[in-house]
Amino acid sequence: MQKQDDKLQRRAEYEFSIGLRLTHWIRAVAIVILIVTGYYLSYVFQSPISTGEPTNFMQAKYRLVHQAVGFVLIGCIIFKIYLFFFDKVSRKERVSILDIFNIKLWIGQVKFYLFLGKHPNIKGVYNPLQFVTYFFFYLVIIGIILTGLILYVHTYHEGLGGMLYDVLRPLESAMGGLANVRTYHRILMWVIMIFIPVHIYMAIFNAVKGKDGSMDAIISGYKFVKEEKN
Repeated sequence: MQKQDDKLQRRAEYEFSIGLRLTHWIRAVAIVILIVTGYYLSYVFQSPISTGEPTNFMQAKYRLVHQAVGFVLIGCIIFKIYLFFFDKVSRKERVSILDIFNIKLWIGQVKFYLFLGKHPNIKGVYNPLQFVTYFFFYLVIIGIILTGLILYVHTYHEGLGGMLYDVLRPLESAMGGLANVRTYHRILMWVIMIFIPVHIYMAIFNAVKGKDGSMDAIISGYKFVKEEKN
């Protein structure tokens, strides 16, 4: 007897634009660097070699890298938001919004993750749980960017720092002061650190169980979807 899978063939479907893929990997590298440098700024784990000369400003060097990469992350997020709303290829991401209001899809997706059913047929790129999770992730990223900028304006008082100082001061006050801002910044980074391994696990899970090249898509842009043979 011929198996059901043998009656299915796959077709390549362009899912992620090159802009989205680039921002994904640049953002991933930036977050790793920000975690390492941010951890150093909070808990110094390395000391410079003492030479007797006032030139080993290791704290300042870590802060410089942290802030520079932070602006790279800001650029990635701004570009990603632009792609989400205006990129033609990213239209499939926007369509995913419709799926989050479908209760049957939520139930079907939970069954899929519990090995109780097949992956439901979704209209967009992301299933409802994915979309809500990614939406929350970007809220966290925006939060860590805002708290990071508040800390930045207290380091550099001219240029961009001076321009943003008065703009961000009300937000700083609403958070309870600079000390609280720093605490929120750290908490949000811990949320991201928890998200990363969960994200990697779920990406591998979907790729292995779905067998549709979902992990390949973030590299090549193409996903391979099943369709019935005529």
